[in-house]
Amino acid sequence: MNIETQITPNPETLKFIVGKEYIFQDSIEITSEKEAEVFNFSKDFFQLNGVKSLFIGTDYISVTKKKDITWSQLKTKVLTFILDYISSNKVLIEKKEIKTDSGKEKKDQISVNIEKVIDEKVRPAVARDGGDIIFENFNKGVVYLRLRGACVGCPSSTATLKQGIENLLMHYFPEVKEVRAVN
Repeated sequence: MNIETQITPNPETLKFIVGKEYIFQDSIEITSEKEAEVFNFSKDFFQLNGVKSLFIGTDYISVTKKKDITWSQLKTKVLTFILDYISSNKVLIEKKEIKTDSGKEKKDQISVNIEKVIDEKVRPAVARDGGDIIFENFNKGVVYLRLRGACVGCPSSTATLKQGIENLLMHYFPEVKEVRAVN
């Protein structure tokens, strides 16, 4: 098995491409040991010294390290852990029912359309960098987005939001006046 490692725009995050055959549920962000308990892999993975958070994509895992650790200290440990885990368990992330906020309000048509543009045009590009952006809501001309994975804490995330996503959405939707991150 070969795991490709890619740098991301966030110097604290590396993207480890493992393949779709090992991940049966994606778009999962794990930012604490408590959240990590949901999956066997993440529960064990969080025992690695220096891991701050994980983001599970369709075929990759973005690992964000703690600031006091260098990638030269952590990268080999992460690769070894992933390889050992796959050889022992054959799967990294199993399919599980995860609680979601089912109490969300029904979205108006412009929110549905904005979310569609984000899903089709923004999320694939952001995933290539090891992150994700989720539409939260649209209110009084402002689009609220949640940053995940490599996007969280990334030095270029503000530029991506303002010059990239905001301009794109303003082009398609004159109602959009601003884009803001909620985290």
